[in-house]
Amino acid sequence: MGLVKNLSLTIASAGCMFLAATSQAFAVSLTFDKQIGEPGFGPPIGEPGELFVPQGITVEKSTGNVYVSNGRGLNPDGTFNPAIGNRVEVYDQNGTWIKAVGEGGKGIGQFDEPSALEFSPKTGNLYVGDVFNNRVNVYDPNGNFINSFGEFGGLIPGRAFFGPSGVTFDKDNNVYIGDFSGDKINKYTPDGQLIGSIGTSGTAPGQFQGPAGVRISPVSGNFYVSDQFNNRVQVLDPTGKPLLTFGEQGTGPGQFNQPIGIEVDDQENIYVADSINSRVQVFDKNGKFLTSYGEVARDASGNPVAPPKLGEPPFGTTLDLTPGRFNWTAGTALSGDKLYVGDFFQGRVQVLNIDKGSTKVPEPGALFGFGLLGLAATNSVIKRRRQRKLGKDLLAKVELV
Repeated sequence: MGLVKNLSLTIASAGCMFLAATSQAFAVSLTFDKQIGEPGFGPPIGEPGELFVPQGITVEKSTGNVYVSNGRGLNPDGTFNPAIGNRVEVYDQNGTWIKAVGEGGKGIGQFDEPSALEFSPKTGNLYVGDVFNNRVNVYDPNGNFINSFGEFGGLIPGRAFFGPSGVTFDKDNNVYIGDFSGDKINKYTPDGQLIGSIGTSGTAPGQFQGPAGVRISPVSGNFYVSDQFNNRVQVLDPTGKPLLTFGEQGTGPGQFNQPIGIEVDDQENIYVADSINSRVQVFDKNGKFLTSYGEVARDASGNPVAPPKLGEPPFGTTLDLTPGRFNWTAGTALSGDKLYVGDFFQGRVQVLNIDKGSTKVPEPGALFGFGLLGLAATNSVIKRRRQRKLGKDLLAKVELV
């Protein structure tokens, strides 16, 4: 998936769209704060901290450092190169790159497409899905490899992703990992012993078709699952009994087009990365729509930017790095009043401010546009991009594998 030859940036003010679902709900709004990472291949081709296809995001509680799974290793022409990417990039809370965890390959502690990741709240160990190696890798708080475990379903026709998906922990430090192709959620001991599973394949409540994101509520202990190909969110009690299902395929408020990342806050508000619709939607604990943020990336003529096809570079010849514009939303993380959202095919993470106001929202259907400049962040990206050896100059130096 590859490098940009002609980078087209549309610079405009971003919009924060807020839609009231009920006059009894409290307002929640999302606004752009900053971005972390920028599109590029990173070493050995580009610069440290560059991203392509950020698969998963998490935040280390003690330091505020942000960990991002950095896609599968590919050359600019789309051919596989395990030396590129295939690691977890680490940034400080200001977005400055610090280090990387892991490397590409099939060996011990190596990655062939790192995916969802999460820290154990008890030990601080980092658990990272390893898609094409079909396992989960575990690292200590210093980034040293500990062990691998798990076995997950393989590729299914019509599904571009497979293997381990969402990662979350219960109060006893058991780890739950989505088996995307197996249409279930596996329960493991902290050292990786399989002790149970939740769900089966299907469309009924409690069944899944591609459980992509998995979170356990810090309030109730309930499971919140983004059921990707059923285009819905499911809530299950701690034993796996279905409690609530909401959503359907579509582009309107409360509808989804393949939801992926999911987060739950201390009020049990639910944040969902509505991937193909290139937005984040927020719901209350009863599944009532509260707010939406984000819109599709566009080219200089105002046309939507299509995602790359299989076998093509991870981002195309046009990027729209305007704050609030996405080419698919994917991995997410929630930390305090910040929501981290992967801009899947634009090689960056957008960080959003969460404002949980005490004012009740207006009557249903009231739609507001909140102007958001964010031009400094975009201009900073342009400046860095111009300073680096990207585009044709860089491609000419790449020895393809």
